[in-house]
Amino acid sequence: MAGRILVVDDVATNRIVMKVKLTAACYTVEQAENGTEALKAARSLKPDLILLDVMMPDMSGLDVCRALKKDPETADIPVVLITALTDRSAKMDGLEAGADDFLTKPVEEVTLLARVRSLLRTSDSVKELRGRGDTVSAFGFAEAALGFEGKTHPGRVALVAPGPRGAVLWKAAIDARTGTNVEIISKDNALSQNAQDANTPDVFVISVDLSQRNEGLRLLSDLRSRPGTRHAACVMILPKGDSERAAIALDLGASDVLHDPFDAEELAIRISAQLDRKRQFDRMREGVRASIEASITDPLTGLYNRRFALHRMEQMIARPGAGLAVMMIDLDYFKSVNDTFGHAAGDTVLQEVATRLRGQLQANDLLARIGGEEFLVALTGASVHTAKQCAERLRSCIGGTSFDLGGDTFPIRVTASVGLALPEGLEDISSITPEALIHKADTALYGAKAHGRNQVSHICGAAA
Repeated sequence: MAGRILVVDDVATNRIVMKVKLTAACYTVEQAENGTEALKAARSLKPDLILLDVMMPDMSGLDVCRALKKDPETADIPVVLITALTDRSAKMDGLEAGADDFLTKPVEEVTLLARVRSLLRTSDSVKELRGRGDTVSAFGFAEAALGFEGKTHPGRVALVAPGPRGAVLWKAAIDARTGTNVEIISKDNALSQNAQDANTPDVFVISVDLSQRNEGLRLLSDLRSRPGTRHAACVMILPKGDSERAAIALDLGASDVLHDPFDAEELAIRISAQLDRKRQFDRMREGVRASIEASITDPLTGLYNRRFALHRMEQMIARPGAGLAVMMIDLDYFKSVNDTFGHAAGDTVLQEVATRLRGQLQANDLLARIGGEEFLVALTGASVHTAKQCAERLRSCIGGTSFDLGGDTFPIRVTASVGLALPEGLEDISSITPEALIHKADTALYGAKAHGRNQVSHICGAAA
């Protein structure tokens, strides 16, 4: 089944009719006959969508919607209010209560199913992002996402209207109502938005017909396909009664649709709702990204950790025709730095070592911190001569310049020993594991330590 939908209506006939339409579209339909049952069902069944009648005997659909949106267990469930009321105040009350849409009876089947598909896609996106966040949180990295809440701005709304006059009228209608930065842009400007640009709009309001019929629909499709605007919300403005193209717009990825002539306050409320949703999605995506980054990164130095290094080495080994040189770098007598100057000074040294090593390597080289004062470097496609030169360069960049610990402490000198594993021939690298390569480099490192430290020792032939 495509999704679970809870239909709430005190009239049994209405519920049955709605169930028939939705079941025919392969949705699982649950029913509740009043608000109290609806709240219980929402918490127990966790439906993907709720279709909620406004007029019910025990509590109104507006009160049910408010209760759903206040409860963390049900706040993410999309809610569509359905009512026979046609007055403006009823619609405004419904949207302000947190409803995702407000449909008037009798509801056209095309409009209903298009809206259901759109909201279920949104619901699936929320669940996917939450699932990813829960997965990385299970490994203890949830803290990485903190702090993103404060990185908000008033919101940027871009109007793409059929002509200058129409755009100015739109802007005047919503400018003071949304508390956002509202600008008028052309279709070409909309398509040139960059994901890294801080001024990329959060919400696009687009007329379905621009210089040509359906040009707005084509623009919508383009915006959804481009990295810079893929996650922006899009509100499509259509002629009154154009339910067919409204359904097409929703299926193409429109976040919301509204018919012209529209109520300025209604558009402002819908824009604000879309902006809030985009901010929620941005926070969730950033949380997932930060948590994943934390799971593969050493928090002190910002280098990759051992877990990622092993995975990356497997990829490097699998690359055809590329030999792999592996180095283990260990700081000499590092315990004395901590014992003499304190662990804060030791951390400063480790951070500076990471910076120096990174400055000597290319972007496709692997650099990781895999232990207290141990670093791993892996180079693909390097000859024996090039790898030895690189190892000497890395050793020198650490020991050749003193480390400034700050304060009244004199700069100190820290040296490093390097163990280098150099596989000879592709036959050596084709079947070896990352752990075996690291072991060979570690063995070479012990040799460097045994011969006086602050030097490079190497082993040729990676196979055991």
